Amino acid sequence: MSIFKVKVQVYAILMLAIVSACDYSNRTFLTEAALIPVPVSVSSSKGFFEFSEKTNIYLVNADLELHRVAEFLNDYISPSTGFLLSVKEVESAEDVFGVIFVLSDDSDFRNEEYELRIMPNKVVLTSATHEGIFRGIQTIRQLLPASIEKQTVQNDKWVIPAGVIRDYPRFQYRGAMLDVSRHFFGVEDVKRYIDYLASIKMNRFHMHLTDDQGWRIEIKSWPKLTEIGGQTQVGGGRGGFYTQDEFSEIVRYADDRFIVVVPEIDMPGHTNAALASYPELNPDGIAPELYTGIDVGFSTLDTRNELTYTFVEDVIREIAQLTTGDYLHIGGDESWVTAKEDYIYFINRVQDIVLKYNKRIVGWDEIATAELRPGAISQFWKHEENALKAAQQGGSIIVSPADRAYLDMKYDSTTVIGLSWSGFIEVDRAYEWEPTALVEGFPEALVYGVEAPLWTETIETMKDIEYMIFPRILGIAEIAWSSADNRSWDEYKFRLAAFEKRLSAKDVNFYKSPLVPRK
Repeated sequence: MSIFKVKVQVYAILMLAIVSACDYSNRTFLTEAALIPVPVSVSSSKGFFEFSEKTNIYLVNADLELHRVAEFLNDYISPSTGFLLSVKEVESAEDVFGVIFVLSDDSDFRNEEYELRIMPNKVVLTSATHEGIFRGIQTIRQLLPASIEKQTVQNDKWVIPAGVIRDYPRFQYRGAMLDVSRHFFGVEDVKRYIDYLASIKMNRFHMHLTDDQGWRIEIKSWPKLTEIGGQTQVGGGRGGFYTQDEFSEIVRYADDRFIVVVPEIDMPGHTNAALASYPELNPDGIAPELYTGIDVGFSTLDTRNELTYTFVEDVIREIAQLTTGDYLHIGGDESWVTAKEDYIYFINRVQDIVLKYNKRIVGWDEIATAELRPGAISQFWKHEENALKAAQQGGSIIVSPADRAYLDMKYDSTTVIGLSWSGFIEVDRAYEWEPTALVEGFPEALVYGVEAPLWTETIETMKDIEYMIFPRILGIAEIAWSSADNRSWDEYKFRLAAFEKRLSAKDVNFYKSPLVPRK
């Protein structure tokens, strides 16, 4: 047995005793903190730092952005502590005591890397970027007692144990997807979803904006897309859509949390809502009925009609103007009624349109059957042969295996909502996999990141969303952030048990897996 495995077994025994004895989320030593994702390195020292109404936040090398980021700490802790910490600019961290954010010019720091030094009289959070400071704030938040997540003032001691954390992500792209087409979710629900991602250091939010059941984004040059195509959803209920102003509000909200919105317009299949709105885009020129079921693969744009490419360019141009990120997702999956040669022709032409508007192409793994343009990203979800085709073309890969990372899959046979076409995904199955080892012969260097999709055929409310993503999204976040050598289910499940207290404090409707060792 390896030394690592022995250490994990001993750690697991100790953690079980701790969980049984007391609140693991507020332990004596920093190395015992239930942090998710697990940091690169953690060391403990003696003592604690305690937040009080007299605590100040000090900024070194301050700018407007650092002030804005600092206010997030106030936003997180004020409701439960009742404290509103003063924010002040200083020249150095040496002669002040409190919480200190240092924007460093140290070139050794990676983009999101941060160092958190906790002493009895000060907490020093250092990074070379505002984004790194923001990620470190999420760690401070998790080090505080779980009651910090409450929205009313709590009678608690707001202490964090002393020590040093050095941390940075493994993958550049760490995301989750929300399908707003099968069921529509309003702006406030989307913001709540973004907040969940930010709290666990994810940095990409993929919005599946169009599908057979609904077109959810206003396109001013093609207004019937939302007037007609946005009317309904799965089951026939009232649909909805985002105006361009509302979508821009979502983009700004995500940007403020250092999360990039990745908009998806699925095509040439999954397009019934568009075809019902504009029948001239349909190969037979006849408008189909609006669709409220959950079958896939029956619709396609007319890929040999020049009007189709006028339509596609108009849509891409308007969305490109609304997004601040580098990406535009063109879908491309399950286009079963599109002839292969027509599909390849379409994907090649649409890639060129995306590049024209200075966006980076993302598509489901089927797009690798076409000729990938430079910088293209293929999102592996099912077909290993397509992942290899993308690799052979030098394309980057976002890893989203349906049998591990699809958050709409049921936990087990008793789960009331969700689907099971890719099998059941319990919490351990969602955690115990390695992104670089899913496809034999796939180069690790081409793995760009990890994403957990949530399709919403059966998901109708925010509580439904919470139940299906939590706690599995915590494990996906750790896979995306933390090194493989630093992860083990036998250890993670105890941190997860402690983290559940935070979910409860936030009134999250999470699945209580029997695999998690609670008191």
